[in-house]
Amino acid sequence: MSNKNKNIQKQKMKKIEKLLELIKKTEKDKKVKKIVSSRIKKFEKIRNGTTNDIFKELCFCILTANFNAEKSIQIQNKIGNGFLTLPESTLAKRLKELAHRFPNTRARYIVKARKYKEEIREKILSVSNKKNKEEIREWLVRNIKGIGYKEASHFLRNIGFKEFAIIDFHIIDLLKRFNLIKKTKNIGKKRYLEIEKTLKALAKKLRITLAELDFYLWYIETKKILK
Repeated sequence: MSNKNKNIQKQKMKKIEKLLELIKKTEKDKKVKKIVSSRIKKFEKIRNGTTNDIFKELCFCILTANFNAEKSIQIQNKIGNGFLTLPESTLAKRLKELAHRFPNTRARYIVKARKYKEEIREKILSVSNKKNKEEIREWLVRNIKGIGYKEASHFLRNIGFKEFAIIDFHIIDLLKRFNLIKKTKNIGKKRYLEIEKTLKALAKKLRITLAELDFYLWYIETKKILK
């Protein structure tokens, strides 16, 4: 390896160490750590809740695709059980009133997803190992319209599976800034799993779960902890 390449590699490692220290510092913040722990416990309660509770969380994740997470939370709270019963046209109208960017398509996706409510619950109850969880993600991507790898990971994380992180533009920008990945606009399955592998390596070094890492990275980038 040339001296130039050695210096580049050295600078890259310094940036990675800097990020690791930043995450450790964030984790040591008692206020932040308490909120993260609270969120994760809440997610586990959803997984152990009703079929409808789980489905409403799926609806939230459908809403977040190419849309603001905070606004999606507000919409989820206002529509509530309407995700379970409202006709497509009424749901679309309600989403439009609440200023969702894609009211018609998201209403259509949610109504179509209703037929899978029980099957989703059954698959979650059948989970016995890590591989099983990844298979559920694949199934969600294949069968639920409006759900890609980011949304499926978001859903599984939000119902208490700690092996998933949400790779959105906030996380991508942060990882790029610390030279862990190259900037990318379009994220297909292959690219998503590559970035996820990078996050898994970080989580392993820090001895925390992927879900916890996701929260800390999001906080570092946005100074917020949502869901």
